[in-house]
Amino acid sequence: MNMRKVSTAFAGLALAAVGLVVPTTSAQAAGQGAGCEAKWPGRDGYVRAWQHPDCQGILLGASTGDDSHWGDGAGGFGYDAYYDTSSVMNSGTLGGRDVVAFYHSPGYIGGYTCLSPYELYADNLTDNHFTDGLVVDNRIGSHRWVTSAECAPGSWLS
Repeated sequence: MNMRKVSTAFAGLALAAVGLVVPTTSAQAAGQGAGCEAKWPGRDGYVRAWQHPDCQGILLGASTGDDSHWGDGAGGFGYDAYYDTSSVMNSGTLGGRDVVAFYHSPGYIGGYTCLSPYELYADNLTDNHFTDGLVVDNRIGSHRWVTSAECAPGSWLS
């Protein structure tokens, strides 16, 4: 155990002894520092996409608005995002259109899948499918902000 962990443990015990609770995240508890949980920015209004699972690799794009074509270089997501996204994050503000709908094709057509603001992120898109049955990994063509009522049962990313 390193000195930082020892001092943190003693501080936590001291606070617990006087009836206070020391909040920690599971990333802190697991000793992680680079994954999706560690990159969570709070509610800043953005949707983000990364090249690899667990929000690793290149940040392929970030946007507060809709993007009808992830391959055209406009709207926050460029060409690489269209073919290379393996994890996504929804740090949008709560209320109204706070769900991100990701579509297989540009122009918000084809199958889609939704990411709730309460799910925060989908750290591995290989185990998720669009409503047309295709695997989401490396296949997002567009996204838009929607309400939860616009997402069908079974269309949610996890």
